[in-house]
Amino acid sequence: MDSILKPLYIAVSWVIVTIHDLLSPLFGADSGVSWSLAIIGLVIIIRVILIPLFVKQIKSQRALTALQPHMKEIQKKYKDDRQKQSEEMMKLYKEHKTNPLASCFPILAQAPIFFALFTVLNGIGKNPPVKHGVLSQGDVVSAAQAEFFGAPISQTFLGSDITTVKIVTVILIAFMSLTTFTTQRQLMMKGMPKMDSSNNMMLQQQKIMLYAFPVIFAISGVNFPIGVLIYWSTTNLWTWGQQFYVIKRNPTPGSPAYEELQRKRAHKDGGAPEALSDVAPTGDETSQGDSTSGQRNQPKKKKKKK
Repeated sequence: MDSILKPLYIAVSWVIVTIHDLLSPLFGADSGVSWSLAIIGLVIIIRVILIPLFVKQIKSQRALTALQPHMKEIQKKYKDDRQKQSEEMMKLYKEHKTNPLASCFPILAQAPIFFALFTVLNGIGKNPPVKHGVLSQGDVVSAAQAEFFGAPISQTFLGSDITTVKIVTVILIAFMSLTTFTTQRQLMMKGMPKMDSSNNMMLQQQKIMLYAFPVIFAISGVNFPIGVLIYWSTTNLWTWGQQFYVIKRNPTPGSPAYEELQRKRAHKDGGAPEALSDVAPTGDETSQGDSTSGQRNQPKKKKKKK
């Protein structure tokens, strides 16, 4: 396993060391600020690289939304034959080049990087520290001493008796779980079209993710070094902001956010004409204005026949 992940150890450690060296003149080589910002910088670089994958995820989700009527027909037609139903569903996905698991792609793509970072930081936390990738012995000693709000970034909740470490890890785990929950809830409440909840595979998948991922993070987080918790909390915050921007600016057709955007655009485009119609005189009002103007129209006398 180490031989497979070795290139990732090198890549992850090189990015961290490079950012750390750039920040060292400002904050100090052994400063927790330098090492913490180096981890945050790693997140930003990775998420920028993953933007095309995020765009693909959005397109796939919208394609699945468009396929909902066809999926319901298949479920209804083969309700007594689960195998045939699955085969027809897979055929439908293949024809329209989409995937129901597309929403998990960004997380799956980050998984190898996550494990590589975990190994690098876990090695730093050992006694004596173990170096991975391009980290020198001086780097691992410096990183092992670096602190995030008074807690060494290489320490874990279960592996330390220091009260500060336990407090910081609990706060980061809570933040990590909360951002995961709010990101998924934001997608379900505003970013997805209104659909029938009965026998809807896509909606049920989203509900599972809504509750499962925060619980997984909360349980597994006690084994993560603080540096890994910083990484995952930052990437969760990035995901929330990225999704908020997409839902606000380019929402899925049929979703509550899309309807809200359409109402705002209609109000903006129709505001001026409506204001004009309120004050513009109608035909009746014009005739009344003529009859009540300053000069009164005198009736004409009819000529009498001799």
